[in-house]
Amino acid sequence: MAGIKALVGLSFSGAIGLTFLLLGCALEQYGVYWPLFVLIFYVLSPIPTFISRRLSDDDSSSNACRELAYFLTTGIVVSSFGLPIVLARKSTIQWGACGLVMTGNAVIFLTILGFFVIFGGGDEFSWEQW
Repeated sequence: MAGIKALVGLSFSGAIGLTFLLLGCALEQYGVYWPLFVLIFYVLSPIPTFISRRLSDDDSSSNACRELAYFLTTGIVVSSFGLPIVLARKSTIQWGACGLVMTGNAVIFLTILGFFVIFGGGDEFSWEQW
C-alpha cells in the first residue's frame, strides 16, 4: 500500500512541475513555447541511470559505468536549467517565464530523483512491478 501512496505522490508532484512549465509558456504575457524543449531533457535524464543499473551487477561499490551515468545525467540536468537562462538572455523568452520554467525543472527533477529513491534500490519496492 505504501508503494501506491508513493506513486500517487510522485505523479502529483510531476503534474505540479509540468503545470509550472506550461504556465511559463502559455500565460498571455509570455506566449512563447520555446521553453517546452526542456521536455526532451526530462525524457533523457533517467536513461543513463537505467542503462547503468542494467549493466552493473554490484550495488555496493562504485564502478566506471555508474560514474559515467551520473556524469551524463548531471550534464543533462544542468543543460535543462541552462536552456531557459540562455533563451531569456537572448530575449527569446521573458525572465518571468524563465523563472517558472526553472521552478518546473526543479520540481520535475526532484520527482525523478524521488522515483529512483523509492522504487530503485530496495527489495521492498521495485519499479519493475509497475
